[in-house]
Amino acid sequence: MRIKAVKTKLLRPPQDDLFKVIKKSIKSLPNNSVLMVASKVVSLHQGRCILKSKVTNKDRLIEKEADLFLPRRLSPGGYAVLTIKNNILIPTAGIDESNAGEYYILWPEKPQAAAKEIWQFLRRTYRIKNVGVIISDSHTVPLRRGVMGVAVGYWGFQPVNDYRGTKDLFNRKFKVSTVDVADSLAAAGMVAMGEGRERTPLVIISEIPFVRFASRPRKFKPKLEISLDYDLYGPILKSVKWRKK
Repeated sequence: MRIKAVKTKLLRPPQDDLFKVIKKSIKSLPNNSVLMVASKVVSLHQGRCILKSKVTNKDRLIEKEADLFLPRRLSPGGYAVLTIKNNILIPTAGIDESNAGEYYILWPEKPQAAAKEIWQFLRRTYRIKNVGVIISDSHTVPLRRGVMGVAVGYWGFQPVNDYRGTKDLFNRKFKVSTVDVADSLAAAGMVAMGEGRERTPLVIISEIPFVRFASRPRKFKPKLEISLDYDLYGPILKSVKWRKK
C-alpha cells in the first residue's frame, strides 16, 4: 500500500471550492486508488461554517447538530460534549475550531452524498473507472490516547470485507469475522495527512489489492454501520442516558 499526502493551497472559511483545489493539486490519479479528503475541506466546500461571534452558547450548537449527546459535565474535566452523529461516536458532533479562524466548522451535510459527488467528479476529471472516496475526520478510541482517522463518508468501493463462510488456515469456518476497510484506510491516511499546519487535506492511497471497487453506484453489503442492538459495545453505550437534540 502506498500513501501520498497532497499539499494544497489554504482553503478558507466560510466557503471555498474543493473541486478547483483537487484539480490544481492532483495532476493525475491512478486507477484502483482511493482519494481521502478531510471532512473539514468538504464542509468548507459546502459552506458549513458559522461565525463564533454569532454563537452565544457552543454547547447548544453541539446539541443541535448531534443525534444523541451527553451533557458536558459528564465528560472528564468537561473538555468535550460526547455525541453520536451519523452513527459515529464522536466528540462535539464533529464541530471543529482548529484551522478555522473565527468560525466553527460543522460536519459535512449528507456525507455519503458528498462522497458520491466527489467520486463522480474524479471519474469525470481524471477519466478513470475504479476510484474510491473517503471523507475522513479524526476521532478518539476508548482507552487509547490520541486520535485516529474515521470514515465519515465513503463511495466507490466495498467498505467491509466479509470473511463469513470462508475458512481459516486450519479449515475452521469464520462465523462473524469482517474487516472494516473504510475506517482502516482512513486511519492509515490520517497519519500522513496530519493534524496541524501540514496543509495536506488530500491523501492518495494506491496499491490496495484488498479493496473491491464498484464502477457503478450501488448499495454496499454488508453495511459498515451497525445498530446499538447488535454492537459489541452496545450494552455500555445503552447504559447511559443519552439525550436527543
